[in-house]
Amino acid sequence: MAHHAGFGGQGSKHRTRAAPDPTPLFDDTSGGYPAQPGGYPPQGADVAFNVNHLLGDPMANVAMAYGSSIASQGKDIVHKELHRFVSVNKLKYFFAVDTTYVAKKLGLLVFPYTHQNWEVQYSRDVPLPPRQDVNAPDLYIPTMAFITYILLAGMALGIQKRFSPEVLGLCASSALVWVVIEVLALLLGLYLATVRNDLSTFHLLAFSGYKYVGMILSVITGLLFGSDGYYVALAWTSSALMYFIVRSLRMTSLGPESLGGSGSRQRLQLYLTLSAAVFQPLIIYWLTFHLVR
Repeated sequence: MAHHAGFGGQGSKHRTRAAPDPTPLFDDTSGGYPAQPGGYPPQGADVAFNVNHLLGDPMANVAMAYGSSIASQGKDIVHKELHRFVSVNKLKYFFAVDTTYVAKKLGLLVFPYTHQNWEVQYSRDVPLPPRQDVNAPDLYIPTMAFITYILLAGMALGIQKRFSPEVLGLCASSALVWVVIEVLALLLGLYLATVRNDLSTFHLLAFSGYKYVGMILSVITGLLFGSDGYYVALAWTSSALMYFIVRSLRMTSLGPESLGGSGSRQRLQLYLTLSAAVFQPLIIYWLTFHLVR
């Protein structure tokens, strides 16, 4: 039987070709990064190399350490300069209050006429914190009263259909400006009068900030009972605040050490105290009369 030449019989010049290897489903990355078109390294490989090289470079480590030391020194300088103008420990003293102190202090601001002892209490030449002495000034009540005054002003303007962010911002900025002017005037007066006392800027801020309590009571009364109730509350809170300021400042600016001075200096100190007290009702009226119609 003859064999067909096409089926690879003996003497056939054709050979069967081997089948090509199947294409793998995943690239073999065990030997490094897979090849990219154009012969470029994979994306991110150079970045990783540069970061590793930078971290392993001694000069880079020295530069990072030097930058950290400069940042630490700058932080220390900022803290030092901050402590020069604002003592954190002294500021904490004026916020050392509790609920009992706040209630007693508010009652003293509204009705101070029956209070007998106005001297600040000391323990080992250190004044007691406000929570232990009702006569000690604090900044908690002035701060909360200022915030309440701004909220109350917004509510009063809203009731009268006169609210706008610009008007409310003007109320807040005016209140802050008047406090700054008052404190600066008191500091200048104490300096010119050469008064020896323990009053600091925080003390003056506290005494000037107590007026916000009277402002809140006057505005609330005016909203409830009209302009007549406003003026009655204004007269009461102003007289109570004047009495409180005179008695409180008199025990500091006219203490036992200054009572032995000359008569002219004592009169100057007394005039300074009375001026600070008389100035309070004017500010209260100026900052509240436009809120009551």
